[in-house]
Amino acid sequence: MESTVELPDQSKNLLHKTIYSILFSISFAHLLNDLIQAIIPSVYPILKQNYNLSFSQIGLITFAFQLSASLLQPFVGYYTDKYPKPFSQIYGMLFSMAGIISISFANNFYWILLSVTLIGIGSSIFHPESARISNMASGGKRGLAQSIFQVGGNFGTALAPLLVALIVVPNSQKYILWFVIAAVIALGIISKIAFWYRDHLAFKKNKATVFADFHNLSKSKVKWAIAVLLIVIFSKFFYTACLSTYYTFYIMDKFHLTIKQAQFHMFIYLIAYALGTILGGPLGDRIGRKHVIWLSVFGATPFALLLPYVNLFWTDVLMIIIGVIMSSAFPAILVYAQELVPKKLGMISGLFYGFAFGMGALGSALLGKLADYTSIQYVYHVCSFLPLIGIICYFLPNLKKK
Repeated sequence: MESTVELPDQSKNLLHKTIYSILFSISFAHLLNDLIQAIIPSVYPILKQNYNLSFSQIGLITFAFQLSASLLQPFVGYYTDKYPKPFSQIYGMLFSMAGIISISFANNFYWILLSVTLIGIGSSIFHPESARISNMASGGKRGLAQSIFQVGGNFGTALAPLLVALIVVPNSQKYILWFVIAAVIALGIISKIAFWYRDHLAFKKNKATVFADFHNLSKSKVKWAIAVLLIVIFSKFFYTACLSTYYTFYIMDKFHLTIKQAQFHMFIYLIAYALGTILGGPLGDRIGRKHVIWLSVFGATPFALLLPYVNLFWTDVLMIIIGVIMSSAFPAILVYAQELVPKKLGMISGLFYGFAFGMGALGSALLGKLADYTSIQYVYHVCSFLPLIGIICYFLPNLKKK
C-alpha cells in the first residue's frame, strides 16, 4: 500500500533530485573514516613484531574493533529513525580520533584493545546516519548513491596499507599520529553535511512514501528475505575477514615477502575491491539487486577455490578478480534490504552494517585461533569454500520493478 502526501513544488524537486555534491562529500568522509579504521589491520605486522602477539591475539584485536563497531549500529539506527541527530557523526569522528591517538602510544595488548574499541565506536555512529544521508540525497537512484558512498570507504580501506607502508613502517608506531590529519579533515566535511541534513529533515517523513512501492511481500516473506541476506553477509564477510586481516601474513609466509612488500600487494587487492563497489549499485538499479547479489557472492567461488594453489603473480590476478566480484555485493545487499523495509532506513542500515562488522569480528577471532593451531596457509584452504554458501541467493524474491 502506498500513501501520498502533498508537497510544495520545491520540496518535490528536492526529493527527486540527485544531489551529487552531498553524495561525493559523504563518500569522501567515508573514505577518511574507513582509512582510519583500516589502519588497524595495516599495522598488525608491526604490532605482532613489537609485542610478540600470536595470531589468536591478532584475531582478538579485530574482534574487539569489529564487535564495538557492530553491536551499537542497529541501536544507533533505530534511535535516529525516531530522533534524527544531524550532528551525531561529529561525535563518532571524535571517538575515532581518540582511538588513533591512543594506538599511537599503546605499548601492550590491552591498551591496543582499548584503542581499537574507540575506533569501533566511532565507526558504529558514522555508518547508519551516513547511509541515511546518501539515501536522502539519492533522488531515487539508490543503487548509484550507495555505490558512491561505499566506494569512498573502500578507497579509504585501500589507501591505509599503502600509507602505513610509506609513513609508519620505515619509522615507528608513533607515526600513526599523522592520521589525525584525516580525522580533522573529516570533521570539517561532516560538519558541513550535518547542516545540510538538518535543513532537509523536513522531507524525512515523505521520503519513505516516495520509495514505499518496491514490493507487496507479506511480513513473513520480508523476514525470510532478510534472513537469506544475513546468511549471504555471513558468507561474504567471514571470507573477506580472512582476506583483509590475514592476507599480508599469508603472502609473507607463502612467498617470503617483507612487511612493506606485502602491504603493496594488499593495496592491489583493496583497490580492486573499491572498483567493484562502483559497479554493484548502478548494476543493481539496472538489472535488479538479486542478480547482482547472486553473481557477486556465488560467482567468486571458482576463483576463491583456486587461490591457495597459485604463485604470487596469479595470486594478485585472482585477488583482483575476487575483490571486484565480491565487493559489488554490499551496495546491492544494503539497498535491497532498505527496499524491503523502506520506513526504517536507519535501523536496517545499522543492522546490516552491524552484522557485517560482527561477522568480520567473529571470522577474524576464529580464523586466528585456527591459524595458531594449524597454519595461515591452511586457513586459506578452508575459507576458499565459503563463497559456495552464496547459492542460497536463489531463494531471494526479485524486487526489480518492471
